[in-house]
Amino acid sequence: MTASQITAHGADHVELPGRHGPLAALRRPVPGQTPIALLVPGYTGSKEDFAPLIDPIADAGIEPIAIDLPGQYDSPGPIDLEAYLPASLGGMVAEVVGKLAADGRPVLLLGHSYGGLVSRGAVLAGAPVRGLTLLSSGPGELPVGPRRKMLDLAEPVLREHGIETLAEFRRAMYENDPAWLQLPAELREFLTYRFRRTSRECLLGMAVGLRTEPDLVDSLARRLETSATPCLVACGAADDAWPISAQRDMAERLDADFAVIPGARHSPAVENPEALLGVLLSTWRMWLA
Repeated sequence: MTASQITAHGADHVELPGRHGPLAALRRPVPGQTPIALLVPGYTGSKEDFAPLIDPIADAGIEPIAIDLPGQYDSPGPIDLEAYLPASLGGMVAEVVGKLAADGRPVLLLGHSYGGLVSRGAVLAGAPVRGLTLLSSGPGELPVGPRRKMLDLAEPVLREHGIETLAEFRRAMYENDPAWLQLPAELREFLTYRFRRTSRECLLGMAVGLRTEPDLVDSLARRLETSATPCLVACGAADDAWPISAQRDMAERLDADFAVIPGARHSPAVENPEALLGVLLSTWRMWLA
């Protein structure tokens, strides 16, 4: 089977303390005072989005911890929609990083898509990271395009009728989609089940963030420079969320490395994990040297 959210791995299902309740996580322990890679998923995502990366990262001597953000899949979340904005979630992730780094282990922070905005918020909140990776993320709000249109279509259904009705709406939309139908039945079942377990408040709150997040690249650049924290911006060669040009420009403004992952769209971790791992591990080794 090709790489996906249901790729087999050797991680344990664990819980990390969070301000809104326990954070569900996949963690594959690596003996010793090894570095930690904290992996933060995006909108409608979960820790499983990093499943193909977990064992290779661990085999490289870095302990991977992939989390569900509050309200996602296995993690409880608050009712307050503002708690799901990048700054609020970023403050929570900064607390998690602080606890992981308390014993002196360096923490590498990676955020995918909306998780990139959250990870940026964590660094701005003072998270003590050894390096920051922004994967398929952007400088601010999601630009006009198919993904933004889906947010606009989904919000009134979700507000008025709830998650189950929206899940049925998605099912009807996908039933004639060749790309969806080509996925293994087990993967389609997982993705549908995961969506139904994501909280209504999480989806609504993150959607607000995707529509309103300001461009904070200059603020992040100053924080990275002041703390001497390196940064990597990476995206798929056919990313359909934030334009590649916008992500390249963001990397330049951050004085960050920039990489384009071939054979991938918006989710390189499942679309071309081998190429993504080549970029991540070589970059992270330089940061840790």
